[in-house]
Amino acid sequence: MPIVLEDALAQLRPLLLDPERLLRAVAAGRRRTGTPSVARAELRPVDLKQGRHLQVVTHDGRQATTRNTPYGAAGATVDALLAEPFGNWHVETVDETLQLRVTKKGAAQVHRTATSRRDVAVRSHDRTRQHLLAPDDPLFAALGADADKRRQVDAFLRLLEPTLKRLPDDGPLRVVDLGCGNAYLTFAAHRLISERRGDVRTVGVDVRPDMVARNSELAVSLGLDGLSFEAGTIAEASPFADDEPPHLVLALHACDTATDEALARAVRWGSPVVLAAPCCHHDVQRQIQEGPGAPLPYTALTRHPILRERYADVLTDALRALVLRMLGYKVDVVEFVDSRHTPRNAMVRAVWSGGAPRPASAAEYRALTADWNVHPALARMLDDEVARALA
Repeated sequence: MPIVLEDALAQLRPLLLDPERLLRAVAAGRRRTGTPSVARAELRPVDLKQGRHLQVVTHDGRQATTRNTPYGAAGATVDALLAEPFGNWHVETVDETLQLRVTKKGAAQVHRTATSRRDVAVRSHDRTRQHLLAPDDPLFAALGADADKRRQVDAFLRLLEPTLKRLPDDGPLRVVDLGCGNAYLTFAAHRLISERRGDVRTVGVDVRPDMVARNSELAVSLGLDGLSFEAGTIAEASPFADDEPPHLVLALHACDTATDEALARAVRWGSPVVLAAPCCHHDVQRQIQEGPGAPLPYTALTRHPILRERYADVLTDALRALVLRMLGYKVDVVEFVDSRHTPRNAMVRAVWSGGAPRPASAAEYRALTADWNVHPALARMLDDEVARALA
C-alpha cells in the first residue's frame, strides 16, 4: 500500500547513516515531477586511515565521482540525496533489503525483505574500479561464477546501463532474455535494473526444462522478486500476459541463427532496446562455402577455412547491424569483454531511434549481399519488413 513519500524517506535516513548496519544503498531513476542532478548515487561505509566514513559514488552518465565523508558530518550529505527527485531507492542492510519506488502520484511503495545475509561489505578504500555489481555479491556465489564470469557480468552491465534511459519511465519494465541458458547475465541484468528502476519483470526463456527449473529455484532462494523463467523456443516465446511486448530484449550467446530469431522477435515486438552477443556464426559461412565464391579481389579472404570462418563472423554481424538500421534502430557493434576471458566477445546493441531508414544503409545492404551472394537469416526472418525498407 502506498504511503506518504516524506514518511518513507524519513525511514531511510537512519538506515543510510548507520555504519554498522548499512551494507549498500543505491538511488536511481527519476520522478515524473523532476530529474535528479545525477543519474545514480551509491552509498556504503568504508574504513579509511582516518576512521569509518560514508562513501558516496555519484554517476552523471559519463563518469563517476567519489566522496568520502566522516559519519559525524554525513547527515547533510544524506539529506541532500534524499531531497533529490530519485524515482527509486534500494537499501541493503545486514538484516533486511528495502526497496522504495515513487509512484506516478508521488507516493511511495515500500517493500521490505528480511535476509539472513551476514556478510560484511567490502570497506577497503584500496579499490581500482567501481563495479556495478560487487565481486563479493551473494549472487555470484549462488551462481558459482568464477573470476572470468564476474568480469563478463561487469562488462555486460556497463554496456547495458547507458541504454536504461531509453526505456519507459512509468509502469513496470518488461525484460526478456531469449535463450538464457545458465542465466548469469539474466540474474545480473535483473538485479541492476531493479536497483535503478525499481519495478521490473524479467523472464528468462530457454528450451531446456532442467535449466529453467534450476534458474527458477535460484531466483526464489535469492529473493529476486519479479524474476522468472519459462521453457520454450525463441520463436514461440510469449513471456508476458496479454502478449505485452518487452521493453528490453537480451540474447546472449544464442547459437547461430538463434541470435537472428531473437533479433527478429525484438523487431516485431517493437522493443526499444536490444542487446545480443552472437555465437557460432554458421549460416553465412555455409552460404559462402557453397556459393560461387568470394567476389574479386577478395578470394584470399575465404581461401583458407580459418580465415573464411572469421570473415563470415564479421560479415554476419555487419549484415545484422545493417538490417536493424534499415528498420529504424541505431546500432553499434562493440567489444563485449576482453577476448582473454571469452572468444565470444562481440555485442550488437540496438536502440530504437524512430527515424526513417537512411538510404545509405539499404544501398550498403544491397551491395554486400549481392557481391557475396548471401541471404542472411535475419533478413529471411524479417522478409516483409526488409523488402519494405529496401523499396
